[in-house]
Amino acid sequence: MKTEHILIIRFSAIGDVAMTVPVVYSLATQYPDLRITMLSRPFARPLFENLAPNVGFMEADIKGEYRGIKGLNALYRRLLAKNFTAIADLHNVLRSDYLRLRFNFNQFKVAHINKHRAERKRLTQHKNKVLEPIQSSIDNYAEVFRELGYPITNTFTTLLTPEEASLRLLPEAIGEKKPFQQWIGIAPFAAHKGKAYPLSMMEKVISGLVQRHPSCRIFLFGGGQRERQLLDEVAKRIDNCTVVPAVVHGLRNELILMSHLDVMVSMDSANMHLASLVATPVVSVWGATHPYAGFMGWNQKMDNAVQLDMPCRPCSIFGNKPCLHGDYACLTGIKPDAIINKVEQII
Repeated sequence: MKTEHILIIRFSAIGDVAMTVPVVYSLATQYPDLRITMLSRPFARPLFENLAPNVGFMEADIKGEYRGIKGLNALYRRLLAKNFTAIADLHNVLRSDYLRLRFNFNQFKVAHINKHRAERKRLTQHKNKVLEPIQSSIDNYAEVFRELGYPITNTFTTLLTPEEASLRLLPEAIGEKKPFQQWIGIAPFAAHKGKAYPLSMMEKVISGLVQRHPSCRIFLFGGGQRERQLLDEVAKRIDNCTVVPAVVHGLRNELILMSHLDVMVSMDSANMHLASLVATPVVSVWGATHPYAGFMGWNQKMDNAVQLDMPCRPCSIFGNKPCLHGDYACLTGIKPDAIINKVEQII
C-alpha cells in the first residue's frame, strides 16, 4: 500500500508562512502516519524542521533556481520524484497555480485555499463597506486539508519546548532574565507605509514604558540594514534598549528571545505572527489593514489590538495602497498612551 504523502505549498512572506505552522502541526500530530513535506522559501526552514517527526521541509528558491516557467517545470519534475499522494496549495498565486495545474493534469488529489476575495473587496471598499470578520487564514488553511480528507482540530500551543527555548542558547549580551524585570519587544516596522506606526511616535511609547518601568529591557526587532540603522539611533537616545539584530542572529534565536518576552508590540507584520508561535502576548497596531481581514496572530486577543474606528478603515487587505486622504490618520491618530496602556494591561 502506498504511503500517504502530502505536499504543502506556501511561498510568500515569512508572516504568511508562519500562519501555516499551527495547522501543519495539528495535521502532523493528528495523522502521525501521514508523511508531510512543506515546500517554501529557504528562510522558512527553522519554522518546520523540528515541528514533528513526520514533517519534512523542502526549500525552493523561486527567484533564482526555480524562476519563471522553465524553473517551475524543473521544480515540478523534482517534486514528481517524491511520490506525493495529495497536494495542498496554501498560496493560490500564479506560481503555485501552475504547479497545481501540472499535478492536477496528472490525476493527483489537489486542493487550494479559498481567499474569500469577494468578502475582502466588500471589507475594503470605500462606499458601502461591510465591516464584518472574514474567516481567518488559519481556518482557510484547515479547510484545504479537510477537502483532501484530513479534517483537523487545531491543537498547536507553542513552537519551542522549554529546552529549545533556553536563554543559554543565546549570546551573552542577552543574559538571564531577572525576576523583577519586564522584557518588552518592539517591532516598529512593516512592509508598507499603511501598516507602520511612525517611528517618532513609537519612540514616545518606548520612553513611556521605560519611565514607568525603569528596570525593564526593551528589545528592538527589525530586519534590513536601514531598519538596523534606525533602531541603533533609537537605542542611543533611550536607555534600556537592545537592538536585536545586532546581537541575535538567525530566525531560530529570535524566536527563543521572543518566547521570553512579557509582551511584543508589533504592527500587522511578521513579528506579530512569530511571537504568536511562541505563545507571547502581542499588542498589535493596525492602520490601513484590519484584524477582520483574517490575519490576526494565532491565539491573540482582539482586545490587545490597537486601532481607530474610521469610516475609511480598512482600505487595504495588505496595507499596500496609498492613503485615500494622504495623511495616514489611521496611524498618526493613535496616541502613544493607547499602546502603553495596552502593554500595561498585560505586564
